[in-house]
Amino acid sequence: MRDSTRRPAAAPARPEDERLGLGRSLAYGLQHVLTMYGGIIAVPLIVGGAAGLDATDTGLLIASCLFIGGLATMLQSWGLPLFGSQLPLVQGVSFAGVATMLAILQDGGDLREVFGAVLVASLIGLVLAPFFSRVVRFFPPVVTGVVITTIGLTLIPVAANWAMGGNAQAEDHGSLGNIGLAALTLALVLLLSKVGSAALSRLSILLAIVGGTLVAVLLGAADFSAVGEGPVLAVPEPFAFGLPTFGIAAIVSMTIVVLVTMTETTADILAVGEIAGTRVDSRRIADGLRADMLSSAVAPVFNSFTQTAFAQNVGLVAITGIKSRFVVTAGGAIMLVLGLLPVLGRVVAAVPTPVLGGAGVVLFGTVAASGIRTLARVDYRSGMNLVVVAVSLAFGLIPVVAPTFYDAFPSWFGIIFHSGISSAAVMAVLLNLVFNELRAGNRAGASVLAATPPRMVRSAQLSALQDGDHFQDGELFDAEGRPVPAVTDDEYEHVRARIEAGEITDTTQIPRILRRDGQDRPGG
Repeated sequence: MRDSTRRPAAAPARPEDERLGLGRSLAYGLQHVLTMYGGIIAVPLIVGGAAGLDATDTGLLIASCLFIGGLATMLQSWGLPLFGSQLPLVQGVSFAGVATMLAILQDGGDLREVFGAVLVASLIGLVLAPFFSRVVRFFPPVVTGVVITTIGLTLIPVAANWAMGGNAQAEDHGSLGNIGLAALTLALVLLLSKVGSAALSRLSILLAIVGGTLVAVLLGAADFSAVGEGPVLAVPEPFAFGLPTFGIAAIVSMTIVVLVTMTETTADILAVGEIAGTRVDSRRIADGLRADMLSSAVAPVFNSFTQTAFAQNVGLVAITGIKSRFVVTAGGAIMLVLGLLPVLGRVVAAVPTPVLGGAGVVLFGTVAASGIRTLARVDYRSGMNLVVVAVSLAFGLIPVVAPTFYDAFPSWFGIIFHSGISSAAVMAVLLNLVFNELRAGNRAGASVLAATPPRMVRSAQLSALQDGDHFQDGELFDAEGRPVPAVTDDEYEHVRARIEAGEITDTTQIPRILRRDGQDRPGG
């Protein structure tokens, strides 16, 4: 017999520790996988093509990246002692290393040298992780807000490219058909978000992707013919391309990449902590970075590359409101299965890119909006923070609007600042140090960008106020709490005439009289 007096389970102390049950966790976890799938397979496709691999070997790279990404996600979200931030962060292959890996291949190296550079650089990052985490005090809202906003803004071009078809060389790239399919998916996300059901609203991204794919199938814009080709089961083979080799220049270049990925992961940890409303301290950042670097060090053993947190999945946490880290762990398990079962990966890979683009518009825009919300809490009265925000955002957007801006700079500099996220993070931290931490030379209100210039009011305006008048939420109230209407010059004269004629005897009558006479007055 069930005990009717049994109390419901207490809410978890941390929002990210909420457990939603196996079914819901798998559903929301699949949504995370679909969100980042296009990004995680893009790197092995690019690198495999540059290395001259055939379709079979490129498929092996893709499966390996899914396998390692799944393990890395489970380690980051579930957590072990000293490893894992225990936050809803999805891990995958970092785009930051693509340029360096292509440079290694173009300079006569091969995949073995790429894997060797990733291995050594990641071990260096693992050693540096505890010290890197101590910069958390230099990430106040003025810095984190800039970084989160930049993450969203720099991802918008990715969504736009997906919406256009993803492949700039394709004949239908940018066609109305592709953009229309993306627009349909976006409309489905908005429609499902609007409905009264909370369950449908939270699954809006996943359901919209499924709906958009079904429409694409009906229109002949989706191709699932390759799903049955290739092996059903394939376990990634360690060192499938041979034992790694080690080149000093390649290692130095990849170490710079690792520092960039650590910066991005730190920003993502802070961003998802802000969105989830949970405490993030230096120890938690260190644990997250150690998980990041350990996963990156193991990755080349199984034919994969540096790992980092995926910013687009931070947007998914924001838009769905699902903060449970166990949902992301379920997503990691799905990725792991996809890495072991290429046939399932081929099904997910068949989702048309424009469909992902339509969902990406909402996801990435939500990240930017979350950053703007954080920036709204910043104090701009002295103008110092306004300088930090203005310059940092501008630097973060330079690589987006002018991708070749840093091409003439030294390669190490370009590797760092070609990433808008890293550019904004570095600049925001430095400017915050100069303007807020090092206060020597600062003077109150000295900045020409001060958001609150000197104020004054006319004495005639004060004469209309009475004792007890006060402002609340932008409205004027008298001592008894009754609203005092704010009127234009013409309305003032109109009401004054009605008062003198005895038609208005109480303040509460003024709005009604103005509404009634509105059509009879000039401009009404």
